[in-house]
Amino acid sequence: MKYEKTKEILNQLVADLSQAVVVIHQAHWYMRGTSFMRLHPLMDDYMDQLNGDLDEISERLITLDGAPYSTMEEFIEHTGIKSEKGSYAKDINDHLAHVVEIFRYIADKYQEGIEASAEEGDDVTNDILIGAKTIVEKNIWMLQATQGKAPNIDPA
Repeated sequence: MKYEKTKEILNQLVADLSQAVVVIHQAHWYMRGTSFMRLHPLMDDYMDQLNGDLDEISERLITLDGAPYSTMEEFIEHTGIKSEKGSYAKDINDHLAHVVEIFRYIADKYQEGIEASAEEGDDVTNDILIGAKTIVEKNIWMLQATQGKAPNIDPA
């Protein structure tokens, strides 16, 4: 079958992006602190961005004759992003660090997809994933800068 490795990674991203939105939504709800008014709406922007990526990746997977995961059970079974109960005990920096961790994980998955789609000659998927990874790396940079840290991005 054609593009099997690419389709596998795209479906992994379907599960991971679905879970990432849930975890970022949790940070959005449980966030407290002096930067709340600025960071609370930023989490909305991140969720919108990831949902857009999720839709584009799912539709690309369908275009390649794949079948995207579409149930909570499938997302939970296949995601590499852990769930944890929400807590007001975390401060804003804890939430931001967790969001950065998620974005780093997603960037790595995009890179895997970039490599697989290049290897399999799927230029369209390759382009989609390069664009998505570019935005995620910018998010990492900006969140790290918010915390007074360097981006520490390792471009593959």
